[in-house]
Amino acid sequence: MASAKYIFVTGGVTSSLGKGIISASLAKLLQARGYRVTIQKLDPYINVDPGTLNPYEHGECYVTEDGAETDLDLGHYERFLNVPTSQANNITTGRIYLSVITKERKGDYLGKTVQVVPHITDEIKNSIKLLGNTGKFDIIVTEVGGTVGDIESLPYIEAIRQLKWEMQSNCITIHLTLVPFLSAAGELKTKPTQHSVKMLLESGVQPDILVCRTEKPLTSEIRRKVALFCNVATEAVIESIDAESIYDVPLLMYKEALDKVVLKKLNLTSDKEPELSVWRSFLQKLKYPKNEVHIGLIGKYVELKDAYKSIAEALIHAGTENESVVKIHWIHSESLLDENVSEKLKGLKGILVAPGFGERGIEGKIAAIHYARENKIPFLGICLGMQCAVIEFARNVLGLKEAHSSEMKKDTPDPVIDIMESQKKVTKKGGTMRLGAYTCNLKPGSKVHKLYKEDQITERHRHRFEFNNKYLDQFQAAGMVPTGINPLSSLVEIVEMPKHPWFVGVQFHPEYKSTVDKPHPLFVDFVKAALETK
Repeated sequence: MASAKYIFVTGGVTSSLGKGIISASLAKLLQARGYRVTIQKLDPYINVDPGTLNPYEHGECYVTEDGAETDLDLGHYERFLNVPTSQANNITTGRIYLSVITKERKGDYLGKTVQVVPHITDEIKNSIKLLGNTGKFDIIVTEVGGTVGDIESLPYIEAIRQLKWEMQSNCITIHLTLVPFLSAAGELKTKPTQHSVKMLLESGVQPDILVCRTEKPLTSEIRRKVALFCNVATEAVIESIDAESIYDVPLLMYKEALDKVVLKKLNLTSDKEPELSVWRSFLQKLKYPKNEVHIGLIGKYVELKDAYKSIAEALIHAGTENESVVKIHWIHSESLLDENVSEKLKGLKGILVAPGFGERGIEGKIAAIHYARENKIPFLGICLGMQCAVIEFARNVLGLKEAHSSEMKKDTPDPVIDIMESQKKVTKKGGTMRLGAYTCNLKPGSKVHKLYKEDQITERHRHRFEFNNKYLDQFQAAGMVPTGINPLSSLVEIVEMPKHPWFVGVQFHPEYKSTVDKPHPLFVDFVKAALETK
C-alpha cells in the first residue's frame, strides 16, 4: 500500500487569512480528482479541546461523530468534503502535553529527561500520522493554527521540519500570506510576505507553494518578485483574491491551478479534471436566488456570529436548496421581553432558537418561542432551543407557571427539563457531556419521519440536561408530541406540535451534518415552511 501524502498549510503576516477555507478548498479539488482526502487541524492553545472555551473566545465548538469537541474549522472541512471527521482530526497543544506527561508518569521514557525536542515533537508527529496510518486516505491536509512566529506554534513548525526531511517528496508545505494594497502608494506590497517566509526559513522550513491573500489581482511582475525572493517557482505563487462567498474559493483555486501544482510537487497524477458539477450548481443557485426569506436567529452570542457558524451555513445550504437567499436577523435573546417581542420579531417568516448554556437570555428565548407558537410562525429549536420550547409550553399551555430547567433554577417545582441521570455524578467539565452521534427512533407519520424518510436516524449531541419524562403524558395530551426517542435511554430527542404549521424542537445538533452536497432535511423544510408563511 502506497504511503499517504502530507500537505501542511501554515499562515503568516496576520491571523484570519482563511487557512481553513484554503485547506478545505484544496482538499475539495483533490477529492474531486478522485483522491481520498481528509483534513486535520493543529491548534496551538493549551486547552485539551475547545469544549471548555467560551464562544466569545473561540466561536463555535464543533462536535464530530465520535464525540470529539473540536475547532470550528472541522465544520468547514466536513461541509466541503462531505466526509465525517473524528478525534484524530483535531490536535491541540494541551492534548500533546497531556499525553507526554501521562507517559512520563507511567515511566514510558525510562527515566530520560523529557524535552520539547524530541518528546513533544515526536508526539506531534505521531498524532499527525494517525490518519495516514489508517490506510483510508491518500492525502492528509494539515492546517497549522496561529501565525508563523507565534511562540506557541514553534513545536509544530519544528515537527513539520522533521517530517519534511523524513518524508521527502511525500510531504509539502503551503504558506498562506498577505500581499496588502497600500492605497496611498497605489500598489501591492510584497515585503510582509518576504518577511513571513524568512521567519519560516529561520525555523528550517522552506515553503513549496505560496498562497497570497489579496484584494487586488497579482500582476505577473508581482508573482515573479515573490517567487524570486521566497525561493519558489513562479507557478507556485497562487493568488487568493477576496471572494464573495467561501464557496467560491474552490473554483478560484482551481482557476489558479493550485491542485495541479500540489499534485506535481507530490509526484502524483490525475487523469481527469475535478468533478465539480454539484458544486457549480450549488453556487449558481446561491448567487442567483429566485426568492428571499427573513429568519430570526435568537441567541445570546450573536455579537460573534462564529458562535453559530454551522447553523448559519446550514441555513445557506437550505436556502440554496429552496433557490432562495436566507436573510438571517441576528437577535440577542437578552433584548427580548414579553412587552417588545412582537415588535422585535415583526416581519420574520421563521424563528430559530439557538443552542447555549446558562441562564442569561433564557426568558428572551422563551418569549420568542411563545410568539412563534401563538402566531403560527415556523419554529426550529436546537438543543437549549428545544428545552426552552418545552418550558414555554409547560408554563403557558399546561399552566405550570414556575416550570423551568433545573440547570437554571435548581429549586423549580416543575423541572420539565432535568439533568440526565448519567450526568448527576459528573464533576469534571471537559469532554464529559453527552457527546457525539446517538440513534433516534422516529414516530411513523410524524413531520420528521416524512422529512428524514427513515425509521431510525443518528444525530450528534452536546448536552447534560434532557426532557423530564415524568411530564411526558401531560405534554402529549396537550399537543406537544415526542416524535423522536432514543431507543436505549428513552430520552426525548424531538418534539413537534402537529396542529402548528411547522414547530419542531430537537435535542441534538442537526447543523453539524449539513453539507453542500447534502443540505440537512430539517433545515431545508424549515426554510421551505418559512417561504410559504403568509
